[in-house]
Amino acid sequence: MTHTARSAVDSRSVPELGYTRNGLPLSYNRAPASDLADWIARLGVIQIDLPPGETLSCGLFSETPSLRVQLAGDCEVETLAGLQQHQARNVLFCGPQSRLRSLRVTSSIVSLIVALRPSACNALIELNGPDLVDRVISPPDDCCEHILSLINPAGTPEDWLVRLEGFFRDHLATLPNAEPDPVTAHFEKIAFRDPAMSISQAAREIGVDRRRLERLVSRDFGMPPKQVLKRARALDMASFLRGVADKEEGQAFALRYYDESHLIREFTELFGMPPGRFKALAQPLLTSSLDARQARRLETLERLAPGAKRPWE
Repeated sequence: MTHTARSAVDSRSVPELGYTRNGLPLSYNRAPASDLADWIARLGVIQIDLPPGETLSCGLFSETPSLRVQLAGDCEVETLAGLQQHQARNVLFCGPQSRLRSLRVTSSIVSLIVALRPSACNALIELNGPDLVDRVISPPDDCCEHILSLINPAGTPEDWLVRLEGFFRDHLATLPNAEPDPVTAHFEKIAFRDPAMSISQAAREIGVDRRRLERLVSRDFGMPPKQVLKRARALDMASFLRGVADKEEGQAFALRYYDESHLIREFTELFGMPPGRFKALAQPLLTSSLDARQARRLETLERLAPGAKRPWE
């Protein structure tokens, strides 16, 4: 699927967004406004500048569905339906990924991201998780044009995110009876806190029977709870390997696996490569995504104040 190109913002107008200790660029990302916290997981802006003619091969691996506004940049992304090509200026809805999906960027990119909470997705967009996993969907043209009209190319990343929050606030006003599911909201927190927990134990903690938990998690996350926790373990380990996690948690992440062979097997299953090879690759777009996830995780677990300096910065 190829979309018609529209005039793109000059990526050079975007301010510097920060770097990891290893010198890789980070996204500007933050928690949503308090009235949207039950619905939106994270907001962010990613900027990657490429010299003319250079191509960046990277990956996409997110556990949350997201609205992505491409202000600049042409890309090719692997989906369940095959490779899709997308050009700026454009709006896409990306479902969560079950594994690392390839992403190739062929020009400098500026991307605005609104990650939705799995517990809210069904009520917010009336699509179940299984319909979204590993897919990239183009919203109707009128919706795309409306969202793009809200974004002033000369604005700042924060200006853009505030505008997108307003868009979702207006949309929620049309859904007065919609509510996030508290069961999957609780399970989402368990995936951050203890993804080695058994499904039976998680059901007892939440206060529902195991079958109900499995049904609701499969509906909202798009996969069984066991797979959700396996993915969470791998994403935590990937964050540590890419240098965007609290160093003090490295050993705890490793202890979630029975032994090294278990770690290598599960990591390779989801990332398509063993941990050592993954660590050696730069992958700036994926690193920015992992940075935002770890910041949200620590904030959710109340180990990091919103907006505070992150341990890896």
